[in-house]
Amino acid sequence: MALHPIIIRDLSLVFPNKICFENFSADIYPGSSVAVIGDNGSGKTSLLNFIAGLESRAEGRLIIPQGCRLAFVPQIIEDRSYMSGGERFNAALTAALSKRPDLLLLDEPTNHLDAANRHSLMNMLASFRNTVIAATHDRELLGLFGTLWNIDGGRIEVFNGDYGDYIKEKESLRHSLESRRRSLEAEEKEMHSKLMREQERAAKSRSKGEKDKKNGKWAPIVANNIKRSAQVNAGKKKSGIGDRKKEIIEQINGLGFREEISPSFNIPAGSVSGSALFIMNGEAGYEGSPVLRGINLNLGGKDRIAIVGNNACGKTTLFRAVMNRDFRLGGVWRAPRKEDTGYLDQHYGNVAPEETAETAVSRLVPEWTRGDIRRHLNGFLFRKNEEVSLPAKFLSGGEKARLSLALIACRVPKLLLLDEITNNIDMRTRAYAGQILKSYPGAMILISHDADFIRDTGIEDIYIIENGRLKRA
Repeated sequence: MALHPIIIRDLSLVFPNKICFENFSADIYPGSSVAVIGDNGSGKTSLLNFIAGLESRAEGRLIIPQGCRLAFVPQIIEDRSYMSGGERFNAALTAALSKRPDLLLLDEPTNHLDAANRHSLMNMLASFRNTVIAATHDRELLGLFGTLWNIDGGRIEVFNGDYGDYIKEKESLRHSLESRRRSLEAEEKEMHSKLMREQERAAKSRSKGEKDKKNGKWAPIVANNIKRSAQVNAGKKKSGIGDRKKEIIEQINGLGFREEISPSFNIPAGSVSGSALFIMNGEAGYEGSPVLRGINLNLGGKDRIAIVGNNACGKTTLFRAVMNRDFRLGGVWRAPRKEDTGYLDQHYGNVAPEETAETAVSRLVPEWTRGDIRRHLNGFLFRKNEEVSLPAKFLSGGEKARLSLALIACRVPKLLLLDEITNNIDMRTRAYAGQILKSYPGAMILISHDADFIRDTGIEDIYIIENGRLKRA
């Protein structure tokens, strides 16, 4: 184990229209466990890439002790024929650990893992004695780390403690700030009531002044002066309260508890009927070798099912058979046309790295105006100019997932295939996706290791693949 700390000084990652973080400095001592958290696109992967020496766009100093062995398992691992996402990760992690690293970098390590592999990873990290830095949205995994780096609002906040303590402290601070805000609002309301009473008294004085004027007494200008004085004093107090409220609201926003947005990623299913849409009765595999046998599944136009199973059991093979005749090894198959099927794979194969969100949508629906395109992307949370004009290769995993859904929604799919959609997306985007898929009216097959997400989508019909067979769970 290296004996000296890794030093980061004045680290900034700034794009022309976007600030990920600025002026971050930290000392990472041997044996530290650091979790990097933040929304999709905040810069988590870029931060890991900088430490790994792979990010040239960041500015700042990085000092790694001489002789420090470093290993990095990235978020999206290069394709290896017929390997599942979990198999790819395990192969990459094994290769990384074989280096006996002093510093291990992991980017969303639980994304593709089934329950057994998740358990193995958790045990490995719990016993790992060298330095580990991981970007993750996985709440269970976050419990293993002693330090959190939260990327939010253009800065990186450091918290020493686990995620549970972090959330408790944030909630406590938010409650305190909300209490102060409510007190200011009550003060503002009382001040407004007082002003109304002052104005009412001034009005009565002015009315009396008019009568007194007729009788040769004091002029109504005195009453007007009383009213103006009350208004000026009230205005000063109100301005002070407004400034304090603004400061408190900014502090609340700085905690990351922003107002929730309700995106309209509505994916229209076109003409939906209850008649048979999809029939599978046979075998599926590669080059004549069956991976799945005895498949027997009928899907109506409104049916929705989830498929679960261990890594490499054949879930993705089943999807490939739905999409491509070459993977059907016999039996009776009736599937919608490819153009009537929307498919989101684990690696966002429908997203071209060099295309922007705007050009990708324009390519699929050239008849749409720029306003149509922006409205469509807006529903998938692409709302800023820099988000729609940035090449997809620079998007985060969650942003690519949203873009992939947006591209699928450009044409009306009758059957929606989703392969581990919760991989790479932050907690907020995951909640949005669950809500949208719950309202999707067409046929859907969802592959997921995430039982909570399956429930969020409203799917109750669950199948499991075991020993090469597909059966109801």
